[in-house]
Amino acid sequence: MADFGKVAVLFGGRSAEREISLLSGNAVLAGLRRQGVDAHPFDPAERDLWSLRSEGYARVFIALHGRYGEDGTVQGALELMGIPYTGSGVMASALCMDKIRTKMVWTACGLPTPTWETLTAGSDWAAVVRKLGLPLIVKPAREGSTLGLTKVTDVAQLPEAYALAAKYDRLILAESFIAGQELTAAFLGDRMLPLIRIEAPQGNYDYQNKYFSDDTRYHCPSGLAADVEAAIQETIRAAVVSLGCEGWGRADLIRRADGSISLLEMNTSPGMTGHSLVPMAARAVGIEFDDLVVRILEMAHVG
Repeated sequence: MADFGKVAVLFGGRSAEREISLLSGNAVLAGLRRQGVDAHPFDPAERDLWSLRSEGYARVFIALHGRYGEDGTVQGALELMGIPYTGSGVMASALCMDKIRTKMVWTACGLPTPTWETLTAGSDWAAVVRKLGLPLIVKPAREGSTLGLTKVTDVAQLPEAYALAAKYDRLILAESFIAGQELTAAFLGDRMLPLIRIEAPQGNYDYQNKYFSDDTRYHCPSGLAADVEAAIQETIRAAVVSLGCEGWGRADLIRRADGSISLLEMNTSPGMTGHSLVPMAARAVGIEFDDLVVRILEMAHVG
């Protein structure tokens, strides 16, 4: 195994996803140490990021989720310091953190994504429903882990859904609700990992069911026909390329009953907890967690 030098695992941070980032980061830290990597914990919410340089860190594994970690800000700081880091670069990180800009790119590239509308406090709620139909989803454009998300089934619910999302972000997205199989597709370098099909209680894959519930069921292999899965993976590959993603990541999507798919979002720093999906997909092709984190670290880059 390569000598990576002194490695910082960045986790915690200041985003609303701090709790999950702490779980991810500690898992990554333990995995790297079991592989003999000189890895150390580093929480940017508690320490000056610029000390990474003065303390001689040679590489950084980014296990931060959400803003100030997954949105290009930390990536830019690390590039200024000349320290290689894991995952996508500044542009792709910023694009993928913003679900509206992600959708703009995908739409421009002819990739399928639900119809959407940007909401403001003065939006015409009836017009939103006429455009998107019911039910629809309201969520912050720059948060993850379903934080601030509401499934709206009546136009009267829209003001409250907007108010909840606005607690997390000033940029609010509404999109058509797509019924179907919930799938997730991870990539590792140039390799597409197997799809995972998710079955959450009552179809509600929310924060609790994502990270803390044992009732959510994950199917890997997905149960889809091989040619269907391969076709979906090629669409995901195009989605990755369109956004300029690198290293590793995960796309979330829905497959309708008629076989068509809709891309929901791209995650450039996915979870690495006990319930996380990228390790699950990697394990299905014989890549255990400790090997996975080393492979991700091997792909660390500057710019």
